[in-house]
Amino acid sequence: MCRWLAYIGKPRSIEHLVYGGPHALAGLARHSYEARLGVQGDGGGLGWYDHRSDPGLYRNAGPAWADPNLRELARHLESRITFAHIRASSGAPDLFVNCHPFRHGPWLFMHNGSIGGFDRVRRQLMMKLSDASFAALQGGTDSELILQLMVSHGLEEDPAAALRRVTQMIEEERQAAGVEEPFHATFALSEGWRLWVVRWASDGDPPTLYGTAGEGFDLLVSEPLDEDVSRWKRIEPNSLLSIELASDWGRRVKSEVFL
Repeated sequence: MCRWLAYIGKPRSIEHLVYGGPHALAGLARHSYEARLGVQGDGGGLGWYDHRSDPGLYRNAGPAWADPNLRELARHLESRITFAHIRASSGAPDLFVNCHPFRHGPWLFMHNGSIGGFDRVRRQLMMKLSDASFAALQGGTDSELILQLMVSHGLEEDPAAALRRVTQMIEEERQAAGVEEPFHATFALSEGWRLWVVRWASDGDPPTLYGTAGEGFDLLVSEPLDEDVSRWKRIEPNSLLSIELASDWGRRVKSEVFL
């Protein structure tokens, strides 16, 4: 399983979140406390929003703890919404185009989990892409395909509906192919001012996901970044959170059942 974090709020550097101790994201790449795989060494990346309309993106196929460029970016960049991801491959090669986050226009997307039986349903899912989305694919991950399926099926009009529609589409193809291995997912999606986060699995046992406790979530993480249990709230299974930034950097949070 991969590990990721998503920050939303007043622009800030995320150096401490990525490198500030054994429970920070780069530390979890070497030793996760909750992932089924102990090491996530198959790449890492950052996505961020600044004054431009499209997000910045950095990805590298090497392990996050040994990437000096990732460390420099985490130290110096400030962003109102930041995605950071460390990858544990579920089969796709260790290439930078297979690393998260993925970008499409103003959108950033990242995923932890996998589509069970992906090799058996991949062709049918790719046939549901628009010509433009098919041409936009660069790598071979199920995660990038999920993003382009959302682009082809209503992402611009209604992101939450697109997340649901594509998840149901994948489930229909898995069932048609007789796949028993589950579809596990935590998703993070943004266009620069809003953040959508999903925790879901077809077998009811999704990957872990936590948010900072208190008034609104400013940080969503695959697992806690420190040992202060009072600081973190576990996101319920089958949940969709939508978080919108206000002009004063406050956050409006809505939680609902995903499927």
